[in-house]
Amino acid sequence: MSLAVSRVKRTQVHLDPAEHGALKRKATEEGVSMSELLRRIVREQLGLGKPRGSPAERLMRLVGIGASGLSDVSERHDDYLARALRRETETR
Repeated sequence: MSLAVSRVKRTQVHLDPAEHGALKRKATEEGVSMSELLRRIVREQLGLGKPRGSPAERLMRLVGIGASGLSDVSERHDDYLARALRRETETR
């Protein structure tokens, strides 16, 4: 048993069949256990854990993962990311 797993608290959760099925499908899709997926959801919803990397590094990981509909993203991604970073810091 790993050190990280030995520090977790066992908790029982009751889910209806639809919730259980959705959780199981999502866990399979992400290649993780249902328990790990629940831990991730709890951390995200409760704001636990530290985001990895600076805001700029987190945004750079997004480059190339989707279709924006814009034709100039490959040339102007720095401009688009700078705008997003300004919006993020202005809302804090």
